[in-house]
Order: sequence, then C-alpha cells, then structure tokens
Amino acid sequence: MPQPQILYSQLIEKLFIWLRISTKPVIRVYDGYGDKGEIIIYGHVLKVSPVERKNYTQNVFLNFIGLIRLFIVVPIKDAHVEIEWNGELHKVKTEADGFFKFDWVPKNKQIPGWHPAKVSYISNSSKAHVLAQGFCTVFIPHEYQYNFISDIDDTFLISHSRNLRKRLYVLFTKNARSRKPFEGVVKHYQLLSQSGKNGIPNPFFYVSSSEWNLYYYIKEFCRKEKMPRGIFLLNQIKRFKDLLNTGQGKHTGKYTRIVRILKAYPHHKYVLLGDNSQSDPEIYHSIVKDFPGKIFAVYIRNVSKVKEKETAEFFDKIKKTETHCCYFVHSSEAIEHSVKIGLIDPALI
Repeated sequence: MPQPQILYSQLIEKLFIWLRISTKPVIRVYDGYGDKGEIIIYGHVLKVSPVERKNYTQNVFLNFIGLIRLFIVVPIKDAHVEIEWNGELHKVKTEADGFFKFDWVPKNKQIPGWHPAKVSYISNSSKAHVLAQGFCTVFIPHEYQYNFISDIDDTFLISHSRNLRKRLYVLFTKNARSRKPFEGVVKHYQLLSQSGKNGIPNPFFYVSSSEWNLYYYIKEFCRKEKMPRGIFLLNQIKRFKDLLNTGQGKHTGKYTRIVRILKAYPHHKYVLLGDNSQSDPEIYHSIVKDFPGKIFAVYIRNVSKVKEKETAEFFDKIKKTETHCCYFVHSSEAIEHSVKIGLIDPALI
C-alpha cells in the first residue's frame, strides 16, 4: 500500500495537471524601459507557476479557478540570471521571492522604439547550462514625447477597490476579457497616445499596487480593449495564502515606481492619471511637489463620494503649482480638458 506521503504527492501532481500548473523552472520577463543613461528590466524565476491562459469563458467557476491559479507560485531564490544586450552581458541573482532586476548604463547609443530582449536562467554548476529562457521588449522613447503614467484599478479598469465584496466578486467571477473599462476611457487614452509629435505615439506607463501575479491578466485586458501599448510596473508577487489581499499592497511603493520613471527620463514632461478610490491624489500631489515643473497635468477620476472633499483639497494644492488639473466623473470631460490644454490634437476627434 502506498505511503501517505506518496499518495499526497500524487494528489498534488494530478491537481496541478488539472489546474495547468507547471512544475518546470520558468523565467518571467516583463517589458522593460530605458534610454542612453539606463536600461531597466524586471522579472521572476519560479519553480512552480501557472501556464499562461489561452481560453476564456463566461463560466463563473472556471473564472474563479483562473484567478486562484495565478497565485500558485513558488519562487527560486539566488537563481543566476543573464541577459545579452547589444553585445553586452549582464548577470544578476534573484531575491527571496524570485524577483530580479537588471539595471545598467548601456555602452552604445540607443535607438528609439521597442527592442526585443532574451533573458536566461543559468544553472549554478561547473557546467553551466540554460534551464529556462524568457523574452520581452525594451522601450526607448523619443526625446520630445510626453510620458503618460496611469494607475490601473478604477482609473480605467472598473475594480470597486473601496468595496471589498464588489472587488472580490469582480476578481473571482470575471476574467481578463470579460472585465470592463469605464465608458470613454479607451478613447481618451488612444487620443493621448496618437497625439504624439511627428505621428509617433506618446508612451504609457501603467503603475499599480496590483501584484506581478496579474501581469499577463492585465496585459491581456489592455490588448483586448486596444489600450495604448505601454510598460507595466506592478507590486511584489504574492503567494496563494495572500490571495484575498490582492491589490491591497502598500501604496508608498507606487510613489517609488513613479519616481524611477521620472529619473529615467529627466528631460520629459509627464501627465499623471489616477482616481480617488485609494491614494492617487495624495501620491500625485507629492510627485508634483517633489519634482517641480516636471508634471504637465494631473487627471483624477472621481469614483468615491466619501473621498471627494479630501481629493478636492489635494487638487487645490496641485493647482497652486500651475500644473493643469482635471477632476472628472466621465471620460468625455477628461477628453475635453485634454483638447483644451493641447494634449490631444482636435483633428483626431
């Protein structure tokens, strides 16, 4: 008769097959960004991870399972990771949660646009060999573009962040293709992107307190809705036991991620887009105050009546810096404001 430990291992193996959970080493590489002064690429190395979802359904149970499986991950600590970039070789080791970050000053001139990159997980042995590979693209902007930095939840993706019951209902019953954006928000973002100089789209950075577990989920939503192509900067990866706290990370981390973008492109002007469901007004006020003259405009969607007064107070402070401000309910108001201050070319409407 099989030992209990063997029976348990067999049960877990069957469960993982049913959930489409891989037990092979996987390296996840997220699209990076940079310029002549710095290149930044993030990723994770995992020994247990969900296979990327390909099929979507309206079935509530399958969507529930689809969300849960995103948090079935086991990281690999101290994994050796390498990247080759324009003839340069860079090496790093993963942290306790499997996270790695490449951050270097390139030797050669960088050409604006999106460039492919390949990252490898290398065995730590005398005969080092590749255990897994991951691919991404790295964005290099043109010097004259506006950079748009947008929150995700309740800024363009309806998430009900301030209502626990509604937030969990949407997370557990919907999927990346059945979730909904606010009316008119896709049009607003597309117009902002399309209004770049010389017909070159303005770049977007999507910064959120949601975890890296949701990277492909959010990316698929943006692809399906035809949101402007952009870089995603998310929060620390979580394990299954932390599932109910998804999206509830420390919002101070969002400030740090935005600052990294501003420092990466010191000669650009920025537009910040967020909502008042959580801490965006406070964070954006701090950014405007700490980086005078860098923020051209701030947009805040009003989704919380409870925080209207508090939000208005932060807006009054931002206005005193001569930064353009738009505190709105409907995206049509934001579009009208963007045309007024020259962010959107009226000929595109």
